[in-house]
Amino acid sequence: MIEIQNVRKSFGSLEVLKGIDLTVHKGEVVTIIGGSGSGKSTLLTCINGLEPIASGRIVVDGIDVHGKGTNLDALRSKIGIVFQQWNAFPHYTGLENVMLAPRKVLGLTRQAAEEIALKHLTAVGLADKLTVYPTRLSGGQQQRMAIARALAMSPEYMLFDEVTSALDPMLVGEVLDTLRMLASQGMTMICVTHEMKFAREVSDRVAFFHRGVMAEIAPPDALFGAPREPETRAFLAATH
Repeated sequence: MIEIQNVRKSFGSLEVLKGIDLTVHKGEVVTIIGGSGSGKSTLLTCINGLEPIASGRIVVDGIDVHGKGTNLDALRSKIGIVFQQWNAFPHYTGLENVMLAPRKVLGLTRQAAEEIALKHLTAVGLADKLTVYPTRLSGGQQQRMAIARALAMSPEYMLFDEVTSALDPMLVGEVLDTLRMLASQGMTMICVTHEMKFAREVSDRVAFFHRGVMAEIAPPDALFGAPREPETRAFLAATH
């Protein structure tokens, strides 16, 4: 499981996480919603060890992410993360992009890495794009390839940071369908999203962040149907 205990994080004098507590169990899908600047994306980068924290603890399967001596490279192989923008290697094909980490990080043979890449590209609906270069793909296809690249490392957890926010509305559905597929297969996921319908359909729990605080967390029917906090009600009213 992922255990987040009283985590605080600042950028200069601005405190963006103000004592976050959250436990995510294996197989659970937690979505995080909230306004810009509420700390949602920062939390994901802290979970993955990409950003240091000021205080508190983040523990993944018993390992303190920010503890002294923690092997972050080994830990990150368990925690896949996909951002809004995917920075592919433009001179590599889709297949080569997805093969790269299994070969370089896991030390797999070319054949083994190719089999893994083919499996995950097929799963996200890109079996016909193996030899295509990233610049020839649509935004939705690039994001699905990013998901395949993360999955190629066989992570136990997946973090998604507003992966549809930079996409044309026509392409959002194909990426969300990929996330739905992963959820149905039991992947443990934390998704920062602006897609309320997706959050309602897929989540086991939905967390609402407001100004660096997790103001409310509940099953989707409860949070969307009967939010407790006035900030949650105001945010949901503004998104309809």
